Amino acid sequence: MFNRNRGLRQLAAIASISLVAGCSLFSDGETGDDGPIVVGTTSAPSTLDPAASWDGSWELFRNVYQTLLSYPNGTTTPQPDAAESCAFTDGTNRAYRCKLREGLTFSDGGAIDAQAVKHSIDRITAINAPGGPAGLLGSLDRVQALGDREVVFHLKTADATFPFVLATPAMSLVDPEDYPADSLREDGGVTGSGPYTLDAYDEGSQAELVRNDSYKGFAERRNDAVTIRYFQDSAAMVKALREQRIDVTYRGLAADDIVALEGEDSDTLQLVEGAGTDISYLVFNPKDEWAGNVAVRKAIAQVVDRPTIAHTIYKDTVDPLYSMVPKGLTGHTTGFFDNYGDPDQDKARTILTEAGITEPVPLTLWYTTDRYGSETAVLFKELKRQLEASGLFEITLKGRPWKTYVEGYQKGEYPVFGRGWFPDFPDADNYIAPFVGEENALGTPYPEPEITNELLPRSREESDRAQVEREFEEAQEILVDDARLLPLWQGKQYVAASEEISGGERALDPSTIMMVWELYRKTSW
Repeated sequence: MFNRNRGLRQLAAIASISLVAGCSLFSDGETGDDGPIVVGTTSAPSTLDPAASWDGSWELFRNVYQTLLSYPNGTTTPQPDAAESCAFTDGTNRAYRCKLREGLTFSDGGAIDAQAVKHSIDRITAINAPGGPAGLLGSLDRVQALGDREVVFHLKTADATFPFVLATPAMSLVDPEDYPADSLREDGGVTGSGPYTLDAYDEGSQAELVRNDSYKGFAERRNDAVTIRYFQDSAAMVKALREQRIDVTYRGLAADDIVALEGEDSDTLQLVEGAGTDISYLVFNPKDEWAGNVAVRKAIAQVVDRPTIAHTIYKDTVDPLYSMVPKGLTGHTTGFFDNYGDPDQDKARTILTEAGITEPVPLTLWYTTDRYGSETAVLFKELKRQLEASGLFEITLKGRPWKTYVEGYQKGEYPVFGRGWFPDFPDADNYIAPFVGEENALGTPYPEPEITNELLPRSREESDRAQVEREFEEAQEILVDDARLLPLWQGKQYVAASEEISGGERALDPSTIMMVWELYRKTSW
């Protein structure tokens, strides 16, 4: 198992800008009660079991499950939620102890005790589901339950970042009666202790959330119910917003829709823009005849035109990215630009001919058809155009829905495939560690001992993240030289809402997951 620990960080401030005069998503007002607030998104859960998810399913999990630690409003470091307190208890940062709140119960009435916490964490590594979050627990040795309310996490090595792991929705607490220790829950139900219970669920269509009256935690719910509706594309989602069938959109607004909303003179809709830390990148399969050739990968890196992608495909709603670590985080570099400069077909041809490749390289590029926004297919058509225009490549494009797409890359079926990444929390560690090691989040082994055995462990010993810039710069030099991962763009965050909805300025946690309990209807203006 690859060692995937988390680093401390300062969250890049989300500088939200209201683009509508006269009303604001950030206005104060009394909570209205006009039925459920309806949130639209293009990011549907792939599973309801936390032990199987390291993806957008966390959007739902944050609201129906509970973790020991979380992010109360305004904080950028984890604070107690299901826990009453948590702290390292030794001088080496290898024993992390949490004491549970008194009287915690699951939504079905079952008690949340130390054994339930141990069960919830232990099953993640025991199941080790493909695409699941077991890699987050690389530093964990064992979980010890002390009495009813105390849990000690014994770590293999010093890891000052472990609290951030516990704050991810992957570490959601689940009822041992409903979630087997060695297999995933299969009945489609949810038994958690979060701010809401899942009242009804139609896979791929919608989730109906209602207030959990037994919840004890930091969340102050400003509504009684939220319905999350899942859309296949942005156009349908924005149409529903205009027709007042949903109240808020989040995750998946297409560039054309954002531009249209920006240009509107509307007193009924709002658009909020904020800094983002999500990225898009290509992954090359080292076992493929062509993608496994470093010269082919470097030639592609020399040809890809990121500014054209950002401007033409995404209408400048994303920024070109030349590093796996996005702008705004300690450790960001411009390594791919420094090494390759502007797109240059002649330089790419030289790279290939020096490697003995004189004929066009045949490659199949894969993408998911129902994730990462409506532009994904258009992005890959543009990549095909750019690569074939060089005369150096013959590109075939193929796409699959997310669930089968994940299965394909985990089995190593794709020579080159596209992925997006939303951070577990914004730290350079989170943009390097998930993708290296024999087992990683991509399903394509990437053994790189200097990164996994030296640079990352050294960086994790330092709680002051400003002091680890050099470690991450060195790691990225290796990534650029290998060209196994090719960053394309860095996103921004956009939320569109009806003018009567407030609370959006508080609704995003540091990993940009929406905490729907902050949303409410204003009753007066």
